[in-house]
Amino acid sequence: MNAWSNAYVGIPYDRNGASRKGVNCWTLVGLVYLEQLGIALPSYLEDYVSMAEDMEISGLVGAERGKPVWREVNNAEVFDIALFRRGRTDAHVGIVVTTGLMLHVTGDEQSKLESYETPLWVHRLSGFYRHSEAQKGTT
Repeated sequence: MNAWSNAYVGIPYDRNGASRKGVNCWTLVGLVYLEQLGIALPSYLEDYVSMAEDMEISGLVGAERGKPVWREVNNAEVFDIALFRRGRTDAHVGIVVTTGLMLHVTGDEQSKLESYETPLWVHRLSGFYRHSEAQKGTT
C-alpha cells in the first residue's frame, strides 16, 4: 500500500465539502490530485443542487470523462480513477491506491480504503481512467 493514502483516511463525508473538513467522492479525488500530484481538478460544487441526484452527478462525471486529459485504461495503476454505477448512471468515483484497493467516500461515512473487487463494487465498476498529467507526477 502507498503511504500517501493514509493521510486521507477518515475525512468526513460532506456533499458540498472540498477540504480536509469534509469531501464528497469527486472532491476527495480533487484534494488528492492537488496535494499529491499538483493537478487542480474542477470541484463542480457550483454546478449542482444536490449530490444525492445521481443523474446530476452522472452528467458532471460524463463531462469530466469526456475531456481529453482523461483516457480509459484496462489495467489500473496508482492515482487512476475507478468509476462506478449507481443504478443506471455512473455516479461514484474512487482513487486507485494499489491493485484491487481504492480510497473513496460514500454517504455519511468517512473516507476509507476498500477493495473494488468485492461483490459490493466489482459489478458496478464502469472503468478506470487516467489523467494525462498523473503519470508525470508519479515518476
